[in-house]
Amino acid sequence: MLKLALVVEDQRGIDIFRILQETAGLEIVGLVDLSGDLSWVTAEERQKYYITTDLSRVAALPDLNTVVAVSNDQQLQKRLTPLLKTPRELVTISPQSFLMTLLSSGKQLIETRLLKGELWAILNSVQDPIEVVDDRGVIKYVNPAFTRVSGIPEKKRVGQNIFEVSPYGALAQSLILQKPVVGYRTYVGGSDAEVISNASPIIVDGEIRGAVVVFQLVNDILKLMDQLNHSNAVIENLYAQIDQISSSRWCFEDLVGKSQLFLSTVELARKASRSGNTILLIGEVGVGKGIFAQAIHNYSSHRGRPLIRVDCSSIPEAVQEVELFGCEKGALTGVVQTRLGKIELAREGTLYLKGVTSLSPYVQDKLAKVWREGEFYRIGGEEPIKIELRLVACTTFEPKTALRKGYLSGELYQGLSAVEIFLSPLRKRLEDLPLLAEHFMGFYNHKLGKSVRQISHQTLQWLAEYDWPGNISELRNVMERAVIVAEGPVIEPHHLSPYAGKLNAAITPVFDEIMPLERMEQILLKQALNRYGESLEGKKKAARALNISLATLYNKLKKYRSNL
Repeated sequence: MLKLALVVEDQRGIDIFRILQETAGLEIVGLVDLSGDLSWVTAEERQKYYITTDLSRVAALPDLNTVVAVSNDQQLQKRLTPLLKTPRELVTISPQSFLMTLLSSGKQLIETRLLKGELWAILNSVQDPIEVVDDRGVIKYVNPAFTRVSGIPEKKRVGQNIFEVSPYGALAQSLILQKPVVGYRTYVGGSDAEVISNASPIIVDGEIRGAVVVFQLVNDILKLMDQLNHSNAVIENLYAQIDQISSSRWCFEDLVGKSQLFLSTVELARKASRSGNTILLIGEVGVGKGIFAQAIHNYSSHRGRPLIRVDCSSIPEAVQEVELFGCEKGALTGVVQTRLGKIELAREGTLYLKGVTSLSPYVQDKLAKVWREGEFYRIGGEEPIKIELRLVACTTFEPKTALRKGYLSGELYQGLSAVEIFLSPLRKRLEDLPLLAEHFMGFYNHKLGKSVRQISHQTLQWLAEYDWPGNISELRNVMERAVIVAEGPVIEPHHLSPYAGKLNAAITPVFDEIMPLERMEQILLKQALNRYGESLEGKKKAARALNISLATLYNKLKKYRSNL
C-alpha cells in the first residue's frame, strides 16, 4: 500500500484530501496546510492523521513513500525540497491534473464521489434537521437544518462523539439498542432546542455502520397540530365522512329474525334496494332503521360508492341548508373556503337522512326540488351540480300524522313515498326476541372476552313480558350489561339489574294487600316513568297514560321525590 503525505494550500487541495481518504490502495499518514489555518480539520481527522503546518515534521514520518503537493505553483517543489530533512520524493501536481488522472484511472472512485455528492446535496436541502454518526458514535455529518434549529455550527459538531455531547438522545439510544427509536422527546445536546426525534441504525451487509436521526422542534409540531385543527372546511367535511363511509357494513344477511313480519319487511327492502327508488323507513326509536339503510345501500347498484348519513335532528335549523347543499367561499360570513354539502359528498352513492322531519319546511321543499330536477346549487354558486344518488330517509312518525302536523313537507313526501317500509317494534315480533338476545350475547362475548353460553328460561320470560319502548337498541344495552356482570355461563334474571326493576314493572302488578292510595300512586308513577323514560317526551307519554296533565305529573313527582 502506498503511504503518502499531502501538502495543500487552498480549498481545492482540501477537496482532494477528502477524495484521497476514500481511495483504495492509498494510506494518508500526514497532512501539511501551507496556509497555516487548520480550523477546517475535524476532530476525527486530527486523531487519524498527523496534521501540521511544518513540512519538515511530516517528512520525518516513518515508512513514508512520497510527498504530494497539490498546487498550481510550478516553483513550489524547488522551494519545498530543501525543507525535507529526510530524503523523500516530492511530487507537485496541479488540482486539474490530479482530477484528470483520477478520471482516467479511477472512474469507479469518481462515480462514487458523484453519488456521494448527490446524496450530500439531497441531505443538505432537507428542511428537517439530520445528524449521522458512525458505529463508534463519532458524528460524521449534520445538515444545514441542524445548525439552523440547534444553533450549533457544523464545524463544532462534526467529529464530536454523540455519547459525550448527547448521551441520552435518540441517536445514542438507537446506537446502543441497535434498533429504531421513534417519537423520542428530548433536547438537542448542547442547545436548548426541544425536539421530537426519530432515529434508526444504518445497517450495511448485516452490520451496523452507524445511525441517523431526523427531528423536529416540539413548537413546530404544536403549530402543525394547531393548523390541522383549523384546516379548511372542505377537508374537515371530507374527513368527517370517512367513518360514515367505512361503517356501511350491514347487509340483509346480517339481520336477525325469523318471524313472518320481519321476513316480509326484509323481502320488501331487498326489492326496493334494486329498484333505485327513494325509500322512506318508518318506525319507532331503536327498531334498526339505520341498519336497514346500510343493508339497502349495500344491496343496491350504489354499493361501491359512499353512504353519507345525516342526523337531521342534530343540525341546528340555521345551518341545515349549508350542511346539505354546501356553500361557496365568501357567500356567507365565516365561510373562508368552499364547503361541500352532504348531497355533493354522496354523489353517485346513497344519502341517508335520519329524522328527516327535523328539517325546516324550506329545506325540505328545496330537497324535493333537487330530486325532481336532478341538480342543485351550492349557496352562492352559479353553476349547477348534477347528481345521481339514492335517497333513503327515515322518521318515527306515521306519514299521515307528520303531514297533518306539518312535520313533513307535502312535496318532499311525494318524492319519498315511492316505497314506504314500516319496521315493526320489538313487542310485535317477540318471536325474534330469543334470537336477538342470543345474537347480542354472542357479540358481547366476543367483544368482552367472556364465555356466557346460555340465557335461562326465566330470563327469557322476563324479557318477553317487557314491552321494550327502546326496541332492539334497548335490548342490546340490556344484554351488554348482562354479559358484563354474568360470572358463570348462564344469564339469570338478577344479571339484568338495574333493568330488572323496569322489566318487572312491565308486568301488571298484583297486590295481595291493601295499601294507602298515595303508595299506589307512587307505584304507578314509577311504573309509567320506567316504561316511557324521564325525558320531556317520556313524561308527556307517562302523563297521557295516567290520564293527568303534564303539570299534575310534575307536581306529583315533586311531592314523591324522595320515594321514587
